[in-house]
Parts: sequence; structure tokens; C-alpha cells
Amino acid sequence: MASHAGFVEYVCAQAGLGPALGHRKMFGEYALYLDGRVVALICDDQLFLKPSAAGEALLGRAPAHHPYPNARAHFRLDAELDTPGRLQQLLIATAAALPLPPPKKPRRMRRND
Repeated sequence: MASHAGFVEYVCAQAGLGPALGHRKMFGEYALYLDGRVVALICDDQLFLKPSAAGEALLGRAPAHHPYPNARAHFRLDAELDTPGRLQQLLIATAAALPLPPPKKPRRMRRND
């Protein structure tokens, strides 16, 4: 079951990060980006926080869940959707704990001779 755009908008609104929190549709599901880093996934209208030591420190020993088959375990956030301050804190801490993605190589233009 693919996630609904309305749920993605709800999560982004609850996080209260404005345009700093972006999202991109991927294979019917969504990835959430903060500061250029993928911090969470939305799969089947559920929010999964990317695992990090910072997230674990804030959540404690939260059970691990798999957002889709064969995926790495993530933290599923349920109650945090009802506490925007906590959701925001988790997303910011996770973004700070993750490395920046490597810069993309510029695409070479092909010449049509």
C-alpha cells in the first residue's frame, strides 16, 4: 500500500520545520530530508526515523521496525506525531548525527556530432 500525500503533509506540518523539511516520493513511498540528509521514511502511512545514536538516546530502547521488506531497522514514530516538539527534536538530532551525502558529480553534456 502506497503512502498518501496528505499523511506526508500532516507529518511535515507536525514537525514544524517549515521548508527546511523536504520530502520526495520514491517508489510510492516518501523520504523526508532535513539539511540535505534523509532523516526518515514514510511507508504505508507510518513514519520511520533513520537509526542513529542521537535518536536512540532520545527514544530510549525503542523497538526496531522495518519500513519495507529487507530494509534496515528504523525507529517507528507513533506517539511522537502527537507531540510536535518531540518530533522536531528527533528529526533535528537525527540530521545532526548523519553524514552529509557525497556531492553529486556534474553530468557531462553529450555532443551530438
